[in-house]
Amino acid sequence: MTRRARRSFTKEFKEQIVQLHASGKPRAEMIKEYELTPSAFDKWVRQSRTRGSFEEKDNRTPEQEELIRLRKENQKLAMENDILKQAALIMGRK
Repeated sequence: MTRRARRSFTKEFKEQIVQLHASGKPRAEMIKEYELTPSAFDKWVRQSRTRGSFEEKDNRTPEQEELIRLRKENQKLAMENDILKQAALIMGRK
């Protein structure tokens, strides 16, 4: 089985696919016709129904947003801690 190159789709194309599905075109037929993966198709339909957007950042839950924010803050604090350790070593030598 050969791997296909990763493709990217425009927002307009995704909207068109979702609209075709909403108008009654069968899922299997659309997947075959447009050579889509079932997971990508299902993801687009789900994103369109829940948030109306195909952007990942628009479809995050508040918990996911908080987790991302906390990870960034943790990384920043770890970097500041490393800087202070280095400064303490330099000051201790003098």
